[in-house]
Amino acid sequence: MSGYKRMRRQHQKQLIALENRLKAEMDEHRLRLQKELETQANNTYIELERLAKRHAAQTDKEMKSAASEERRIQQQIVAQQKKELTGFLENQKKEYRICKEKIKEEMNEDPCTPKEEKQERLSRHKETMQRSQAEEEAHLLAQQRLVYDRSCRALKRRTLVKRHELEQEQLREELNKKRTQKEMEHALMIRQDESTQDMERRQLQMLQKLRIELMRLQHQTELENQEEYNGRRQRELHRKHSVEQRQQPRNLKTLEMQIKKQFQDTCKVQNKQYKALKNHQLEVSPKGDHKTILKSLKEEQTRKLAVLAEQYEQSINEMMASQAMRLEAEQETECQALKQQLKQEMELLDAYQRKTQSQMETQYEREQQKLEQKVSIRRAHLEQKIEEELAALQKERTERIKHLLERQDREINTFDTESRSLGFGSLGSLDFPKEDNR
Repeated sequence: MSGYKRMRRQHQKQLIALENRLKAEMDEHRLRLQKELETQANNTYIELERLAKRHAAQTDKEMKSAASEERRIQQQIVAQQKKELTGFLENQKKEYRICKEKIKEEMNEDPCTPKEEKQERLSRHKETMQRSQAEEEAHLLAQQRLVYDRSCRALKRRTLVKRHELEQEQLREELNKKRTQKEMEHALMIRQDESTQDMERRQLQMLQKLRIELMRLQHQTELENQEEYNGRRQRELHRKHSVEQRQQPRNLKTLEMQIKKQFQDTCKVQNKQYKALKNHQLEVSPKGDHKTILKSLKEEQTRKLAVLAEQYEQSINEMMASQAMRLEAEQETECQALKQQLKQEMELLDAYQRKTQSQMETQYEREQQKLEQKVSIRRAHLEQKIEEELAALQKERTERIKHLLERQDREINTFDTESRSLGFGSLGSLDFPKEDNR
């Protein structure tokens, strides 16, 4: 029993050691998964920071490029208008010379006109031409200024539209990057959950396998102990029967002596009775019959003693046979009783072991169901969390795009309102000179 208890304590220590090792393994596994998630979150933060910096640099570059483009186009417009003005002035000078020559020819054709009148007419015509050309030049300059201002306004609007397009593109890129990073995080969480499931199932199998092995060893030990106990009980009974069989002749001798003593006592009683009967017969019988009477009494005594001796031998034989049969029957009864007892104990042990095994199987089924339920609930929570995060991400995407478009729409409407108030009208269909990249 002490060895059995020692074995049970050893088995308990093995189970506790395995449970502690599996718990440490699971703690290490969870810590590793937590670090993976933290690394993923840090990578996501770094990626978004890098994207924000790239977007800021891209915006700055695009704004500088737009400003450079605006200056280039303004310079082209100024150069074009300067060229137009130069051509216009050249045409005016040419037209002025032609008109002057024509007037001179007309006045030369009329020789009667006084010279003073000719000079006066020529001076009036010159003033008229100069005033007309000055008005046309002022009108052209006003038109050019209007075109320049309208073109600059249109350039600003186009720059605003391009900035809006860039903001939309950058926002879509940022939102797509966030969704990609979130999907990567979700994929990592699913892989981690699956690896945790595999580890939990593997650990449960290891624990149940050790329990089964320890139960097998325990049942084997119990069976060996029971078999050893059965053998010891049978050997002890066999030794007892052997001792009884060895002691039986002595016991029989004692009984035989008791029967012999009884016979002797009976013989003594009969001798006394014979003497008393002989004396009585001799007293009441004639003296001549004494010899016959003595002979008859002697024969009767001899016969009775012979009967007693025969009864003695018969009693001895019956006692011998009875004691042998009784001993054999008692030993057989004891053997059968021990056999039945040991059989019942073995059956009880077998029933106990089968019950213990059935209870363990039931426990294993409950543990398996509990684990699967735990895994299922955790997976459902994870999927719900993923759905909620994706819904929140989609909501953020919708709101940010909506707010961006609303802000851009307000900016473009405000700009167009200001343009109309300045008298520029619609600016969306103006064409600008292309940059010469030769």
